[in-house]
Amino acid sequence: MQDAHDLGLIIDCRVPLIVLESYEEARAIDLLLRVARQRDKPLFQWTVTDGLRRADFGLQLAGNSQHVEPEAVLTFLKERAEPGFYVLCDFHPWLQDEPKLTRLMKDIALRNHGGQLSVILLSHRLQLPPELSRLGAQFSLSLPSDEQIVSLIREEAKLWAQGNGGRKVKTDATTLQMMVVNLKGLTQGEVRHLVRGAIVDDGAITESDLPEVNKAKFKLMDLEGVLSYEYDTEKFAGVGGMENLKSWLEIRRGVFAGESVAPGISAPRGILLLGVQGGGKSLAAKAVAGLWGVPLLRLDMGALYNKFHGETERNLRESLALAEKMSPCVLWIDEIEKGISGDSSDTGTSQRVLATLLTWLAEKQSPVFVVATANDISRLPPELIRKGRLDELFFVDLPDAETRQAIFVIHLEKRQLALENFNLMELAQASEGFTGAEIEQAVVAALYSALAQQGDVSLSLLLAELAKTSPLSLVMGEKLAQLRQWAEERSLVRV
Repeated sequence: MQDAHDLGLIIDCRVPLIVLESYEEARAIDLLLRVARQRDKPLFQWTVTDGLRRADFGLQLAGNSQHVEPEAVLTFLKERAEPGFYVLCDFHPWLQDEPKLTRLMKDIALRNHGGQLSVILLSHRLQLPPELSRLGAQFSLSLPSDEQIVSLIREEAKLWAQGNGGRKVKTDATTLQMMVVNLKGLTQGEVRHLVRGAIVDDGAITESDLPEVNKAKFKLMDLEGVLSYEYDTEKFAGVGGMENLKSWLEIRRGVFAGESVAPGISAPRGILLLGVQGGGKSLAAKAVAGLWGVPLLRLDMGALYNKFHGETERNLRESLALAEKMSPCVLWIDEIEKGISGDSSDTGTSQRVLATLLTWLAEKQSPVFVVATANDISRLPPELIRKGRLDELFFVDLPDAETRQAIFVIHLEKRQLALENFNLMELAQASEGFTGAEIEQAVVAALYSALAQQGDVSLSLLLAELAKTSPLSLVMGEKLAQLRQWAEERSLVRV
């Protein structure tokens, strides 16, 4: 009803050209029929396959076959059409490089400023040429609300039950709520499609269906480009240490999900993870999405940049807008300093990118939680790292002895190696100064050595691989010391 009201206001303002962007053509035609009936006017529909037909009386022909061609139908609308609504479906290809058709459309608009004819251009995506932009108005169908999504899920569950001997679709309240949250931003038809896919295999909506729904949603929204969908998110059980970060996230989990609301508390905005390479920053970013049960999107700062002026900033704005459509989600900006710290040779592009990002961080209302990671503190601008843009800055230091033991447990169990065969304390002592990534590679190297010797991975073999490794803390000791000093001076929270 709200769509009919809003579209009616545009029509009553006597706007001659209306651009209606939607993938749901049938729903859009139904809306136009309703608006036309309310104003007692006929509705005609044109397609390149069927020509011009009257839509409010069973698609009756409105003339002869010459109205099939785009130029012919515009000429007809300009010279002989009766008052009413004329919806042109998928007309966008003929408005790109056809000056004559653009002029015909302009003639129609100029002759019908009194509201006799209303031309509606219906397409999945359409932008009016500059000559027509001020003569038209944009309109989009509203997306379903939470209540409407629940109603659509129930309708699909009922249809499935009718075709399966009356069996009821199984789910629980928590999973249903998470499904509703993940289906936000989709059209009614897309919601039905994804719900049907989740139900059809086992007659249930379970937590295991949520990742598949998010993957399908990502594809439907055509988000590929500088923004990518990370299919493998981690559980925090697979992350050694980081107890402060885990506690911080757990406290804010309910607020981000909309389950806990309290006066004066706003939804968490994001965090910056600063620290040594291989310390687990990327793993932590994946674990945030896994902990909160939302999709993880990765913004490739390197792919943003385009040689043409203004294209880089546009790429960023589109990526951020698409992330909002996927919300609630985690947006992982890896090595953020590489995209916002330029020099004089980049003609100010990096500064414009930074300004765009800072504005979005300050103004965004949608539940997009940003996890930015950085290695080089010297390239981080002060505008980004001050409180307010992001909620908290965490310092990822080298793991201590206890954390190193936990990391060994994770990687040994992951490779089905019996823990009783290894002295974890001795391994922790031998790996002092190692990052989590370096510990993992030592375990992998021990596996290869055991394979070459046709034996099993032993404690001595693993200790030998650790002895061969020169950790980053040794190779880049001075830089690591500077990083630690910088974090201590600013009282950064350690993960």
